[in-house]
Amino acid sequence: MDRLQMSVLCIVILTCLQPTSSQTQEVVCTGTQNGLSSTGSQENQYNLIKNRYTGCEIIMGNLEITQIETDWDFSFLGTIREVTGYILIAMNHFRRLPLEQLRVIRGNTLYDRGFALSVFYNYPKEGSNGLQHLGLTYLTEILEGGVQIVNNRFLSYGPWVNWDDIVRDRDRAKAPIDIQYNGQRGQLTKTVCAPQCNGRCFGTSPRDCCHIECAGGCTASQDMDCFACRHFNDSGSCVPQCPQTLIYNKQTFQMETNPNAKYQYGSICVSHCPPHFVVDGSSCVSACPPDKKEVERSGQRQCELCGGLCPKACEGTGPEHRQTVDSSNIDSFINCTKIQGSLHFLVTGILGDDYKNIPPLDPKKLEVFRSVQEITGVYILAIQSWPKELSDLSVFSSLTTIQGRSLHKRFSLMVMRVASITSLGLRSLREISDGNVYLSHNAKLCYHHTVNWTRLFTGHSTSLNDIKDNRPLRECVEEDHVCDPLCSDSGCWGPGPDQCLSCRNHSRDSTCVAHCNFYTGQPREFAGPKGECVACHPECQPQYGRDSCTGPGSDECVMCSSLRDGPHCVPFCPSGVNGENGQFIYKYPNKDSYCEPCHVNSLGVPAALIVCLALFVLGMLYHRGRAIRRKRAMRRYLKSEESFEPLGPGEKGANVHARILRAPELKKVKALGSGVFGTVHKGLWIPEGDSVKIPVAIKTIQDHTGRQTFTEITDHMLSMGSLDHPYIVRLLGVCPGASLQLVTQLSTQGSLLKHIRHHRDNLDPQRLLNWCVQIAKGMYYLEEHCMVHRNLAARNVMLKNDYFVQISDYGVADLLYPDDKKYVYSNKTPINIKWMALESILFRTYTHQSDVWSYGVTVWEMMSFGAEPYASMQPQDVPSVLEKGERLSQPHICTIDVYMVMVKCWMIDENIRPTFKELANDFIRMARDPPRYLVIKRYEHRSGIKRKKHSNIKLKKVHVNFNLSLSVSLCLSLSLTSQSASATVQAGSVEYLPMTPSSGEGHHFPLRISRNNWH
Repeated sequence: MDRLQMSVLCIVILTCLQPTSSQTQEVVCTGTQNGLSSTGSQENQYNLIKNRYTGCEIIMGNLEITQIETDWDFSFLGTIREVTGYILIAMNHFRRLPLEQLRVIRGNTLYDRGFALSVFYNYPKEGSNGLQHLGLTYLTEILEGGVQIVNNRFLSYGPWVNWDDIVRDRDRAKAPIDIQYNGQRGQLTKTVCAPQCNGRCFGTSPRDCCHIECAGGCTASQDMDCFACRHFNDSGSCVPQCPQTLIYNKQTFQMETNPNAKYQYGSICVSHCPPHFVVDGSSCVSACPPDKKEVERSGQRQCELCGGLCPKACEGTGPEHRQTVDSSNIDSFINCTKIQGSLHFLVTGILGDDYKNIPPLDPKKLEVFRSVQEITGVYILAIQSWPKELSDLSVFSSLTTIQGRSLHKRFSLMVMRVASITSLGLRSLREISDGNVYLSHNAKLCYHHTVNWTRLFTGHSTSLNDIKDNRPLRECVEEDHVCDPLCSDSGCWGPGPDQCLSCRNHSRDSTCVAHCNFYTGQPREFAGPKGECVACHPECQPQYGRDSCTGPGSDECVMCSSLRDGPHCVPFCPSGVNGENGQFIYKYPNKDSYCEPCHVNSLGVPAALIVCLALFVLGMLYHRGRAIRRKRAMRRYLKSEESFEPLGPGEKGANVHARILRAPELKKVKALGSGVFGTVHKGLWIPEGDSVKIPVAIKTIQDHTGRQTFTEITDHMLSMGSLDHPYIVRLLGVCPGASLQLVTQLSTQGSLLKHIRHHRDNLDPQRLLNWCVQIAKGMYYLEEHCMVHRNLAARNVMLKNDYFVQISDYGVADLLYPDDKKYVYSNKTPINIKWMALESILFRTYTHQSDVWSYGVTVWEMMSFGAEPYASMQPQDVPSVLEKGERLSQPHICTIDVYMVMVKCWMIDENIRPTFKELANDFIRMARDPPRYLVIKRYEHRSGIKRKKHSNIKLKKVHVNFNLSLSVSLCLSLSLTSQSASATVQAGSVEYLPMTPSSGEGHHFPLRISRNNWH
């Protein structure tokens, strides 16, 4: 039973694993190259197409479907994802071509004038059938070539795709787009990628770009997320090239075979080429190119350079129709290296055959035989006639072997009755495998006596019985037809050192020499095993009086002319060459001209320092360029005057400067704080279609009561977006949604409240009064534009720099409570009640005059260096205190003039309170002479001002019956008292506009006011 259970378990596991393994392999099919020609009947052609492409995913070649006049089912094409050549759909009558999965057409081969996709004349002359839909739902990339879709009467949609978005090549001369005479029009595609992308993306953001190696789109930004690869697919990853066949070996200091190499099979990297393919460099090809030959290496067929002419076998002479070499067949021997058969030279071939109308053979044509290296056949080389102009057989100077496999009369070489030749000239002949040599009745032939024929014969049935009746040896010697002195005793084929069978001393390029260039001459040489002179490696340093090398390799030099990498002489050190595990090798030359590897962590050589310096400079330039682009973009976005929606005719302002933003454009970095209406974050605004990251403040507003939604843009939002003033924080954008996000300029120095608390020892009167002026001007601007702030406080005033403040959070409360303007306070009431006017607390009334009350509290905060108003009271107790007439105490640095401005802001009757215009004018006047109105002791020694000492009566509360109007006489008396107290001040004129610290000293004018004083 246990065995049965184990068997069932194994079967289940194998069943589960089988689909997984099959999914990792892509089905590749071979395309066609038939053009418009058809094969047999239409049914036969359809069956061929179906058998070829059923289940196919990648077509290596072209997809051609032509002249199918029946509306057959082509659903088997639905699995094709990629075509490496072109697609031709022409003269068909079917209605739909279901290529829904096709994503890429590579265009390695193009149709007609350069089309990767050609669709034309797909309808009958009569009838309503014809191609209606291409079905190219997911086609997003044509890498090479253009598109031709013409004369398809019933074809809709497909021709009117935005093909410029699909065809990668923008040169319309190389990649034309010809779309005309088709069905009804309807645009379907649109370019949606950000400009930073390489034309393909999975979203509209600059961060949604596909990898640069992707083609046809992607699902994410990695090289493994591509729908198809622009160059090559290596185990699911898109790469610019497959793992190379050669890598640098750190131990041998040489480029060696990469055990992990892969070969390019179309657009796929494979470890082994498919059957019937050979390896050519790093690619799988069906046949070697013309300059290479096919060889077997390590059980794999490869293409290697021929080193000259590639092997080519040609038919010889001998049959009835080809009895001799003549002028009619001489061209068939061009570039032949091997003759299969015999070569006969008869009188009818050399002098012509009048009977067969064959003209005489031009002697120069015989030069075609200089490429012949081997002859095998019957009668082999038989010469019975030869041109008078040629005195030898040197046209066969490359002939090395004569293989007599099937002999007639047992002759392999026959030269007879040729009166013009004086020598054989067969300088390369080294083997006659079988048969005899027949040399007879050649009246001028010499040198054949010197040849040691026995060294050439390798067969068992060879003899020298038939060398006779040629020129006598005595006459040859008398006329000096003897071998060159540099030839050995083996003999020669003719005059000169290049005709020797072997050399007495050395040889260079098959020519005998007295000695090699061992110590002098160029290039330097060494002697090979057979005495041949072999050149040293080009990187060997020539030596004088001794050998320059011991072998041909770069590691066999005595000294190097340039650099040495390990034992090898090299012209330069390796830089960026492929190493093991995909690493790149970098080396530098040291002072002794040896190549040393660059250190991983420290570069202690000048070259490395130069590289670091260059990288530093480039980095600086890059960051400066980014900063400039960022500054320009920020200026463009922060100071843009473009409107996103016009305001109504009754509203002030002509433009809305803010923008409607989408949530993906905003990125929150960290929380800065939270308030009554929401939370503020420091964040980044990345405008759609741009790469600049603008630092902003993002305020998120949520209505926890559920009464207010923010899914639509309201008139109030548009009004807020239209405001633009130096002393308010401009609203950059509005992001509607479940929670409203307001995007404003980021004030890096934070709020005014935080600043005055942390820098109270460094604040001077000039700066405090200037801030009062700026806040009043900003509030006056809001008043002019009918914008009630409702939440003015020092915490909602931002510090742009040490001398410049801006008002924020204006209009936010109206977003939450647009109708009833309602605040509900209890034991958990927000602390901002302490800044609110009494009518706002009691009657929910908010006006610009209630903002004046909050302005007075804000000025009090500034003059108290960030103290909390009514710090000892609970918020719910504040209304009753205010009704009793009590107000905030006079700050100790304020004179009565400044304090009276605050008091006026807290009048019960809102009509008596000053306006923001009046407040701005009051503080402008005070800012012209700061020490007169604000007294900060640490600045007294700078002014040199003599002041009268006044009694210091500390004021805790101001008791005023604010239900009564302030009499004009009291105001005048208070003003006169202040002026008389300040009459002794001798201070220079301090203007408002120059934002410089004041020099001067102020006095403190304490005052206690009772209710009786106001009657």
